[in-house]
Amino acid sequence: MKDWAGTGRAYADSYASLCVGTAGTLLGRLGDPAGRSLLDVGSGTGLLTAAFTDAGWDTTGCEPEPTMREVALRQHPAMRVRDGALPSLPFEDAEFDAVVANFVLNHVADPRASAGELLRVSAGRVAATIWTNSPTWLWREVCQRAALVPTEGERLPPEKDFERTVDGFARMLDDAGWMRPRVSEITWTWSADATALWVSAEGGVGGAGQFYRALDDTGRRSFRAAFESVCAERSIAGRLPLVHSAAVAVASRG
Repeated sequence: MKDWAGTGRAYADSYASLCVGTAGTLLGRLGDPAGRSLLDVGSGTGLLTAAFTDAGWDTTGCEPEPTMREVALRQHPAMRVRDGALPSLPFEDAEFDAVVANFVLNHVADPRASAGELLRVSAGRVAATIWTNSPTWLWREVCQRAALVPTEGERLPPEKDFERTVDGFARMLDDAGWMRPRVSEITWTWSADATALWVSAEGGVGGAGQFYRALDDTGRRSFRAAFESVCAERSIAGRLPLVHSAAVAVASRG
């Protein structure tokens, strides 16, 4: 799976603003907070946790990468953030009224066991998202223009993997014990700053960042030139309008 070590600052300056794009949908589907407790699993640099806090939830973040937690606490000093990772969270059964995992189950080594663990620590609703159309398409175009062959990335064994579609996500969650998960797809346009996107590549964020870091100097120059070419063609008023889609699932315990 992807190595997120040391990427907290680069992630905060780039993809954090994309991933929080699901906040409105998740808030709407989890209902009235009324002071209820919520656990944000894989909370990263804390933007989604903060959005739930601002909406009235009693929130706790859980994030295994130290640099992500450092950024979260620097930007949100009062935030509660625990060190922990799926598929074994450091919490009691049914400890939280609701549990959320935003773009986490698409990165774990055992999605079904991890989805089951989300259910274990929730006393009520549980929600999760995955990409159905992720940022990888942009970087594939960059690689094509740079005449570089993109890596396929580490794949899960067939018995662990699942189809990254609405129906495939629903089947996986059903296997994990979620009761009649309601899964739908949302699409939105992320107006990305090219400088921030480049920070993600240089900072080793995600598959594109790891690919860039593995290139030699010649490959990096080609990659950078192709990136600038794509940005020049696609930018509107200095920003890149990038369309992304996610599957959003919500279920209730029991």
